[in-house]
Amino acid sequence: MNINTLKKLKQIKIEMKKFMEYYMEYYLDRIDRIDRIDRINDKNENYKNDDKLISLFKTYKIYNEILYLFHKYKLNNKEILELIYIAYKSNDIKLIKSINYEITFLIKKNTVLKNKIKYELYEKVTKTKKVVKEINSAIIELRAGTGGNEACIFVEEIFRMYSMYVQELSWKLKILNYTPSNYQGYKELIFKISGNNVYNILKYESGVHRVQRIPKTESQGRLHTSAITVAVLPKLNKTIKISLNQEEIKRESFRSRGAGGQNVNKTETAIRLTHLPTGIMAECQAERSQHKNLKQAIKILKDRILNFKLKKQIEKIDSKRKLLLSSGDRSEKIRTYNFHQGRVTDHRINKSFYNLEEFMNGKIDKLINSFQEFKTNNK
Repeated sequence: MNINTLKKLKQIKIEMKKFMEYYMEYYLDRIDRIDRIDRINDKNENYKNDDKLISLFKTYKIYNEILYLFHKYKLNNKEILELIYIAYKSNDIKLIKSINYEITFLIKKNTVLKNKIKYELYEKVTKTKKVVKEINSAIIELRAGTGGNEACIFVEEIFRMYSMYVQELSWKLKILNYTPSNYQGYKELIFKISGNNVYNILKYESGVHRVQRIPKTESQGRLHTSAITVAVLPKLNKTIKISLNQEEIKRESFRSRGAGGQNVNKTETAIRLTHLPTGIMAECQAERSQHKNLKQAIKILKDRILNFKLKKQIEKIDSKRKLLLSSGDRSEKIRTYNFHQGRVTDHRINKSFYNLEEFMNGKIDKLINSFQEFKTNNK
């Protein structure tokens, strides 16, 4: 191998090393730390409450795909260096020519990988910096649509799905109000999720969610189709003040529904508020204290009035927002959960995932990310 070729290959080696150090070593160090910590703490749940560790896991999630490309880059790099060494020690002209050809091929592959990594990193950084103003709380309203008891059961299952997703991301969840079904599940279930950029991550969950399966009560084994509506509303920003005139609010108290003991059955602790100018209602029965239920109902009412006032602006920003007011009819679905085939399909991007069991256990990242990428690419 001639001196010029050796100089060129040494230069390539230096450039690759600079590239690796500049772009990726920072993240690799953190991934190694995460792996070590995870192995040490796999039996200890306390580490999930450590903010620094949570931040590391979020970093891993963001850069995981880029790291995969980077590992491929490093393997090619290692192979190039090994081939350089073999060629340097060899006097076989044919072997050296063959090695030169292989090195050229690997360099081309690494050039493609390098450019892809740079592009992906740029996209991640710019998207992170240019993200829509973070809204760290969201109100999610689940309501049974067509399908009777099956729809009510599915409301409960979808709530469980979001609860497990919330737990995985170390967010916080609080039930605000619920209306139990006479049979099983819920006719309506409203809850608040708090965490980093919650609303922007979950807002596209709004719409009709359809379920197809054979109910336990079905004696002839027929496939039934039911539907529920999911509405994701931004939590009221503390800097925005909505003043409520008490004379315009009708207040009613009633006994809480569902299980809860003697206090629930005999005392009217539940609160229902109606904003007379708009007809908007809010109720809360989650707490045993009427005062606490009133406080929570006022918050819900303010959020709904804010959403009402900003409705036209929101619709201009995102035409999909109209799905929040859908009737719950099966034909309006945005997503179908087919238990018979183990499939979940998002009809807006025409994409299916065949891991329904995992999905119902809170593993909804892939579908959420797929839809957000689709929205980004089609702006």
